[in-house]
Amino acid sequence: MDAPTLQTKNLELVAKTRAETRAFIDAMPPEYRKEVSSEWLARLDASAHIDPWVHGFAIRHRASGAVIGTAGFTGPPDANGEVEIAYGVDTEHQGKGYATESAEALVLFAYGHESVRLVRAHTLPEANASTHVLAKCGFQKAGEIVDPNDGVVWRWVRPRAG
Repeated sequence: MDAPTLQTKNLELVAKTRAETRAFIDAMPPEYRKEVSSEWLARLDASAHIDPWVHGFAIRHRASGAVIGTAGFTGPPDANGEVEIAYGVDTEHQGKGYATESAEALVLFAYGHESVRLVRAHTLPEANASTHVLAKCGFQKAGEIVDPNDGVVWRWVRPRAG
C-alpha cells in the first residue's frame, strides 16, 4: 500500500510507517511511554508496513515542509463502524487553525471508507482548544463517559452525513 497523503489548505498529513511509529514510541520519555497500552503496542507490532488506522499521520506544513504535529485514530473502525480521532499540533504552531484542518482531514479520510458510520473524539471535560476545534468541525458533544485510560472525558460525535 502506498502511504496515503491527505491534503488541506495549509497541510499535508502523511501516513507514518510501522517503523516510524515504533521509533517515535521508543524515543518517548519513560513517563509518557508508560502511558502506551500493551494492547496498542501489540496492534502496532501486528500491523502492516503502512496502516493509517494504527500508525496515524505526520502533520507537515506545506509551505515550510516542517512536521508540526501528529494526527490519527485510536484504531481501525470497530464492529459498529466507529473510529476515534486524535491530533496534536506543536505548541509554536497552535492557534493557527492547523488542528482544525487536521481533524477535518481525518474525518474525510474516515468517511472515505464505507464501513465507517461514526467518527468520535474525546476531550477533557471542560471548554478548551480541542472542544473549539471539534465544534468547528461539526462535532456535537454527546455527554460524559469514563475512559479506562483518561477517566471522565467528554465524548464528541460526528455521524456520517446523509
